[in-house]
Amino acid sequence: MARPATLEDAKAAKAKAASLLAENPLVNGIGITRCDGGYGIKVNLEKPSRAVRSLLREVDPVPVRVEVVGAISKRS
Repeated sequence: MARPATLEDAKAAKAKAASLLAENPLVNGIGITRCDGGYGIKVNLEKPSRAVRSLLREVDPVPVRVEVVGAISKRS
């Protein structure tokens, strides 16, 4: 990538990533994060998944960070 992704780039890429990963049951969150001097997409997974890691490395060309965060549950 020639220049760091802007916040607007990341917002557009987040929407595309959400569409691409909508049917994946291991994905429990998609957000925007700071990375590489600009912005990127963060994909949270319940369990490790090579398929997700290999599918998305960047989106239009915003970098994607994948992190295993475990199951999400409501706090009491």
